[in-house]
Amino acid sequence: MRSSVTAANRRPATSLAVQTAGWRVALTTLCSLLLVPTGSVADDSFRDVVAPILQARCLSCHSAEEKSGGLSLQSAKGLTAGGDSGAAIVPGDPDASLLIDVITPEDGEATMPQDGDPLTSDEQAAIRRWVEQGARWPEGLVLEEAAVTDTDWWSLRPLERPPLPQRSETDSAWCRTPVDAFILRQHRDRGLGGLPEADRRTLIRRLYFDLIGLPPTYEEVEAFVADTQPRAYERLVDRLLASPRYGERWARHWLDVVHYGDTHGYDKDKPRPNAWPYRDYVIRSFNDDKPYTQFVQEQIAGDVLAPQDPQAIIATGFIAAGPWDFISHVEVPESKIDGQIARHLDRDDMVRNTMETFCSVTVGCARCHNHKFDPITQEDYYSLQAVFAAVDRANRPYDLDSDAARRRQQLLAQKGELSSARTALEKRLRKETDVSLDELNSQIAKLEQAGQGHDRPEFGYHSQIESQPDAEKWVQVDLGDSRAIAQIVYVACHDTYNGIGAGFGFPRRYRIDVSDDPDFETGVITMLDRTGSDQPNPGAAPQTIPVSGSNANDPKTGRYVRVTATKLAPRKNDYIFALAELMVISPEGENLATGSTVIARDSIEAPVRWSKSNLVDGYWYGATRSEENREQLARLYSQRQELLAALAESETQQKIDIVDERLAAIARQLKELPEPSVVYAAATEFQPQGNFKATGGTPREIRVLRRGNVLSPGEIAQPGTVAAIAGESAHFDLPPGHREGDRRAALARWITDRNNPLTWRSIVNRVWLYHFGRGLVDTPNDFGRMGQEPTHPELLDWLACELRGGGESIKHLHRLIVCSATYRQASRPEAGNDVAANERIDGDNQYLWRMNPRRLEAEAIRDAVLQVSGCLDLKMYGPGFQDFVIEKPQHSPHYEYHLHDPYDPRSHRRAVYRFLVRSQQQPFMTTLDCADPSMQVEKRNETLTPQQALALLNNKLMVAMAGRFAESVAAEQKTLPDQVALAFRRTLARDPQPQELDALTSYGEQHGLENVCRVLLNLNEFVFVD
Repeated sequence: MRSSVTAANRRPATSLAVQTAGWRVALTTLCSLLLVPTGSVADDSFRDVVAPILQARCLSCHSAEEKSGGLSLQSAKGLTAGGDSGAAIVPGDPDASLLIDVITPEDGEATMPQDGDPLTSDEQAAIRRWVEQGARWPEGLVLEEAAVTDTDWWSLRPLERPPLPQRSETDSAWCRTPVDAFILRQHRDRGLGGLPEADRRTLIRRLYFDLIGLPPTYEEVEAFVADTQPRAYERLVDRLLASPRYGERWARHWLDVVHYGDTHGYDKDKPRPNAWPYRDYVIRSFNDDKPYTQFVQEQIAGDVLAPQDPQAIIATGFIAAGPWDFISHVEVPESKIDGQIARHLDRDDMVRNTMETFCSVTVGCARCHNHKFDPITQEDYYSLQAVFAAVDRANRPYDLDSDAARRRQQLLAQKGELSSARTALEKRLRKETDVSLDELNSQIAKLEQAGQGHDRPEFGYHSQIESQPDAEKWVQVDLGDSRAIAQIVYVACHDTYNGIGAGFGFPRRYRIDVSDDPDFETGVITMLDRTGSDQPNPGAAPQTIPVSGSNANDPKTGRYVRVTATKLAPRKNDYIFALAELMVISPEGENLATGSTVIARDSIEAPVRWSKSNLVDGYWYGATRSEENREQLARLYSQRQELLAALAESETQQKIDIVDERLAAIARQLKELPEPSVVYAAATEFQPQGNFKATGGTPREIRVLRRGNVLSPGEIAQPGTVAAIAGESAHFDLPPGHREGDRRAALARWITDRNNPLTWRSIVNRVWLYHFGRGLVDTPNDFGRMGQEPTHPELLDWLACELRGGGESIKHLHRLIVCSATYRQASRPEAGNDVAANERIDGDNQYLWRMNPRRLEAEAIRDAVLQVSGCLDLKMYGPGFQDFVIEKPQHSPHYEYHLHDPYDPRSHRRAVYRFLVRSQQQPFMTTLDCADPSMQVEKRNETLTPQQALALLNNKLMVAMAGRFAESVAAEQKTLPDQVALAFRRTLARDPQPQELDALTSYGEQHGLENVCRVLLNLNEFVFVD
């Protein structure tokens, strides 16, 4: 029986690495200790003393993963395999053991652990004593690396507002917001001198791109430069923060972090046509300055915390934002290994996205083992997986109107209660059933099963193929004249296509009607109505409808019997309706439909396999072939019908009828509600796709996986979070039988708890990053020991406390930052201003003695080009535009960007509305360092390459917009110098210098106005912001 030991860590795990400097390569072969027989009962001294030392000091380098020197110290098996240098111990003889040599100080210094402190004398003595006693290793024992327990790390310390630094009168005059006091103290401590404030033209351009992602116009710049009123700068900041363009700009940053995309990624990379509502939710949230707690909670559990708010439901698109493996979810059953791995990795993405986005914690490192550097255990990680154990990524309906949402919830709740009541009544009715009916059912079942085993696909009726499930289909039989009907029996098809088998093509929702009118416009009697909810697949067994009230004395009559499918059956990429057999049984037991005329709304006629006539040929998969059996079945059907008719008069059946009437009324009311919208989001109920089926809100059982292997499950994980941060509340206190959403709601509340220091530091750091090009912590997704420490820890904490206690307003945070003297500094020294000392002290500008000049992001460049050319469409929200042509959309789509028409006005919206493909990204945008939606992008790469210059000059969009730019300028000005001057003002928002105008005019005379515009759109002054 495999067991494990986990011991408290005495100090951060260090290395027991292998040395080769002339002495037999250290301890890498403890295998000889296994020569000593092990007892069935472990040696207490090994478990209590030696094992914890090995865990804390050795396994970081000598485990199955690391195996430094070829040695794993985790198990007897690893020791048996040995290492690169032969035996490391001689059981019973410590003086002859290499292990003792390397841990014992020689000339005042121990060889091992290589990168850590030497073992204490007590630890050395314990290992020596263990070897002396025979180095017994308890049978089956497997050591796991000890968890890091040291929580004394800057990001885990309680969040407290630090006092503002003391400053002189001169310093106070420079400071514009509290931000400056912290920056200035670092300047003074390090001997740095800040640059003066940038000129107004630079400041307005900086603000425009930082806050709304678009350039200011020439007129806006001139007005700001001329504005001498007090607080002109602050008024400009407020105006930009109030602009709807602000939400578009800052939503793009957020979507980078959460790796939002409009396709699934992986092999097939199919489109997600309903992902965009989440993108719009983020834009609206930033524009509305939604309190940060609400913003976070809605994205994790909005459907639980505010179920009647459509925006809160849309917000759970965050959970579904990342890639999704279509093949391993849809084409592989969850019971198979590949299916288990796919769902395990899907939850892993949800956990990582949540914890890295909101808390800047890399919990994913604990998927296979305890985190090597931070206090996060495997148990913590799988507790987080358990939070998402019931949710999947799928299309989820929601009501845009809150009143409609409330009404739908009420009706669905009533429907659930009535359905439960009906189930109970059916059980009671079965108890009331006469024994003779049970015997009849048994005889009928035996006859229906007789002759089964035919392995060919069943012939039957097959509708035309549809791309959507809600295309209505019908097929009907003509009995020749109006006939008395006692029963209707229908049988689903059996086909091996896509592994569906029995129930192939059987509709999700349907009804069966009888009428004397072939068009079913008058005199319609509904025999069965199953259009209110999705029905299970019946398999190959015949389904019988006893016609209510019909018997020899009171039959239902009709000439035409129609089966109408209102929701088609899904296949791999399309939807159909198929039916093997339709039987209409008379009171005498005769099948009236045999050989009758069949008509349908449409059908596939592919004899002999598919034909309307097959619907009434008396054959189906597993059908009896004996005429004697057919006659016997007909008699038994008739006898059963008479018994059922008698039962229909019972009190219980009458109650069932009342419930059915109420259910039908609810179905009608639901149908009258507005058609719900759809968002690709976290879901527990959705239309199945192949093997991808909803949990119905029942969480999957999550187990701690040894080494992250689905084939090595350990103990069951309880929903919770990181114990080192949450303490005793790490496992959520949820009642038995709790809802799935209660788990996510608990996590959302924990993340946004005012005492959770990570959340508030994380978002402040992200906002700072997008203003300065570098965060106060330069690893925005990792606040652990493998990340960077903050350059200004007190400033980070002051801003985090200000956000937490100041209404949680991101816009307030912006104001504090962009109104500061630090933000307003010039990025380049003026002539004669010597900054050599600053460069020597802080060449990377970590301490912000100047502003960082930056190249614009891909989206900002593209949007600016569209704006100055006069083509930018500022339409907000809705489905994204596609700057490609899709080929082979039904299988593995190809996204062909070179086929897109750059003049298509539909693609001239802001880039935040661009349809984002994961596998085949837009080449032009990728060249300009656009974020890859397949991964979380905490901060974008900023590169300068020749390819970027070539793309800006020659890309089809750039050429097309330069042409449109030239046309618009030529329409306003008649002479070339005036046209060049106007183009210059539109591009750079300033008047050209005489020499600039002369040079560009001369160039235009030789190469044309369009090429002048191409040059302007490639200037550093246009694509960089100071």
